[in-house]
Amino acid sequence: MRIAAGFALVLLFSSQGAGEEVKAGRAAVKITPPAGIPMAGYYSTRLAEGVHDDLWAKALVLESGTVRVALVACDLVNIPSGISAAARKQAEAATGIPAANIILSATHSHTGPLLGGRAVDYIKGPARKTLDAYRLALPGKIAEAIHTAAAGTVPARLSVGTGHEESVSFYRRFLMKDGTVRTNPGKRNPQVVQPMGQIDPDVQVVWVESASGKPMLAYLNHALHLDTVGGLRISADFPYTIAKLLGKIHGQELLTLFTNGAAGNINHIDVTSAEPQKGLGEAKKIGTVLAGEVLKTLARMKPVPDGALLATSETVELAIPAYKAGEVDKARLVASRFDRPDSPGTVALAEAFRILDTTERKEKPLEAEVQVVALGKTLAWVGLPGEIFVELGQAVKKASPFATTVIVELSAGHIGYVPSKKAFEEGGYEVVSARMSPGGGERLAETAIRLLNELHQLQNK
Repeated sequence: MRIAAGFALVLLFSSQGAGEEVKAGRAAVKITPPAGIPMAGYYSTRLAEGVHDDLWAKALVLESGTVRVALVACDLVNIPSGISAAARKQAEAATGIPAANIILSATHSHTGPLLGGRAVDYIKGPARKTLDAYRLALPGKIAEAIHTAAAGTVPARLSVGTGHEESVSFYRRFLMKDGTVRTNPGKRNPQVVQPMGQIDPDVQVVWVESASGKPMLAYLNHALHLDTVGGLRISADFPYTIAKLLGKIHGQELLTLFTNGAAGNINHIDVTSAEPQKGLGEAKKIGTVLAGEVLKTLARMKPVPDGALLATSETVELAIPAYKAGEVDKARLVASRFDRPDSPGTVALAEAFRILDTTERKEKPLEAEVQVVALGKTLAWVGLPGEIFVELGQAVKKASPFATTVIVELSAGHIGYVPSKKAFEEGGYEVVSARMSPGGGERLAETAIRLLNELHQLQNK
């Protein structure tokens, strides 16, 4: 254990010398919930009425010598810390892969099951029984995906490329004429002045194939909220279309694994257009556009050179705000109107839930795990908990010594929105909802950058 800047750091390293053969295995396990389960993503109870497309836990296991890592994505809005820890612990017991070497993330689909948070307390009756049974079984299914991938590793080749797509994602925080900052202010709202930032257009592709050149897995990353489909049918949102199209072209044995980049303040809504942007058609459109960019990127991929497979994990303690008794009492009153006809609305409920959640911690800091996996000197993954603001993700990418650095949000548990200091000054929905104090996001980014540099330096030994 290392102590720095007044907070505890847990640092774990795994490494293997350069020149070792890289092996890869991949697997997918269905995690589709039953009808009647509460759905995630909004401040109201929605019970699933059916399934449009299945949800999956998808795993890529990489192995070099004695070192193995797992990169896992689930078609879920988030993975609460307890479920994440249980899944990684079960996977470690089944495979020997250290939990610290497993980057387990959620894609952030809003048409999946509700898994955690204060909203669960309002679920009663048969819906609660369905939810509890699903949550109990979920860690084992995630661990099964990792175990199956680990058991099927074969000699493999990896290549990497980065595409550019800026037509489907939009910065969602806007300066208004009254000087405030609003999230998703509405299409063609005349009070909008300008967006407060820019998107990350990167479409990152890691292509995994067998030693004989047979496609195994397409690992994709793009920063974009998965809140496109809506409705009451279970869906993985636009990654479903991406996987379907790539499978048609490269064969159904190809597994497409999508992870979300730093998309805390990025979504699919173009406020300059009056056209509706919701539903399965919109998800299909976005998925088709991104699949097209992936295909273009595959034509200019570069092999990942030989190098050590490294993994590190560090837990950072983040300060939380404190509230006065009057604020807590008001928050309880507001929260009591959840799911009632006189609901105070999303922003008011988000604020109330934040106050109650942080107060119940009794000043105990948030624990946020930062994970880094690197292969050679050119490719690295960074796992960060929560919904990370795009500026923080881009800062990590820019400072990283690796040619390609993939930011994976909503990994190692969920700590809510992770805004930048600038955003905290501006206000808005994400800030109202955030559980941490200003500066927490920068602490996570700084930790990730330091760990990336440490791993890169180890590649030279």
